[in-house]
Amino acid sequence: MTRSPSPQTQVSDMFAQSTAVLAQPAPRTFERFERRGNVGSALTYVALAALVSAVVAAFGSFFHSDVTFFGQFFSRLIGIPLQFLIFTGAVYLIGRHLFKGTGQYSEVAYSFALFFVPLSIIGSLLGIIPLLGWFVVGPLVTLAMIFFGFLAVQSSMNLRDAVSAGVTLLLSALAYMAVGAVLLGGLLGL
Repeated sequence: MTRSPSPQTQVSDMFAQSTAVLAQPAPRTFERFERRGNVGSALTYVALAALVSAVVAAFGSFFHSDVTFFGQFFSRLIGIPLQFLIFTGAVYLIGRHLFKGTGQYSEVAYSFALFFVPLSIIGSLLGIIPLLGWFVVGPLVTLAMIFFGFLAVQSSMNLRDAVSAGVTLLLSALAYMAVGAVLLGGLLGL
């Protein structure tokens, strides 16, 4: 009987893989790791980023009278994994159906988690610094997310054509915003 690795081992392995992806940005780097994990391990890793963001936002609520500690904490803890699933689902569906990508959803989720988590943690921790976080860290993290997302689409969906990968990423962002608007409208009763 074989034992599956413990969550700590998986997370430590994913940190090492994230380091490789960030230090050697290329589709082939993502290719080395995309089949080592699954959706569950990707979500475990994303939950770590959600927890860091939730804690930072919750403590940040003490400096803002219009938000609450628990509201910030739970909205991040639930919202970040949900947003991750929506976006990576859009990448998979658009890449597969519009551009005949051959990747699996598990490869998309795992590849995206490898860069999303460390960049998200950096953004959460440094984003609380007034001005630096808002005007420097935020835009830099956003640009890095786009760059690594482009590479991850090429790798995980096996779309080597730059235009197909770029359009997949762009349409996924639009689909993500549309789903977000529908969900927000539903919550607000619009």
